[in-house]
Amino acid sequence: MILHICSRDEWDAAEQEGALAPASLDEVGFVHCSDFGTAHLPANALFAGRDDMLLLVIDPAALDAPVRWEAGVPPHPAGIWFPHVYGPINVGAVVAAVAFLPTAEGFRLPRELAEL
Repeated sequence: MILHICSRDEWDAAEQEGALAPASLDEVGFVHCSDFGTAHLPANALFAGRDDMLLLVIDPAALDAPVRWEAGVPPHPAGIWFPHVYGPINVGAVVAAVAFLPTAEGFRLPRELAEL
């Protein structure tokens, strides 16, 4: 499974439209995703203080678009690679949408995802 961070409003719109196509798809040609060990990195860098975020749990095998593991954009200082989805995320590939709320120390993977 891979993860994508989005707002509740973005997910609500995607459910109506059948797919999520964030601005990054037009800007860099793919949708930024993470794995369970790295989701906190972009969350803390980009969404600090936001309390309207979700983590979408995505089954890569159910995506209509290819996934490639590549260096981050921009590259992470530790050389971490991230999954990039080269097309919209079809709603049918999302197996869960979980509230992703910051703690006093920042974003951490929600406990309910530890079971997946």
